[in-house]
Amino acid sequence: MPKIDRRSLPDLVRRPILTEKATRLMEENKFTFEVTPKATKPQIKAAIEDLFEVKVVQVNTQQQPRKQRRVGRFVGFKPQYKKAIVTVATGEEDKIRKVLFPDV
Repeated sequence: MPKIDRRSLPDLVRRPILTEKATRLMEENKFTFEVTPKATKPQIKAAIEDLFEVKVVQVNTQQQPRKQRRVGRFVGFKPQYKKAIVTVATGEEDKIRKVLFPDV
């Protein structure tokens, strides 16, 4: 297994995804993030553990399909992105919630 460069880990995670489905998954200790398309599961796991200081149990990834959009007569595509659903160990979900939702 290749070594993971710890300096490039924060750049892998772009933003958390906060949709209705993602909110329901948070009750099961699963958090959803948009990550770079070339990120691998071990890199995503290392990045989440490094950023939020939690123990990651499982990482599921999904490549979202490109969606076609048009502006007037011009047709183009929305940028493609990769979604990672990260399962956090029980008892450690409060650490990640404090970072994502500081006021709640």
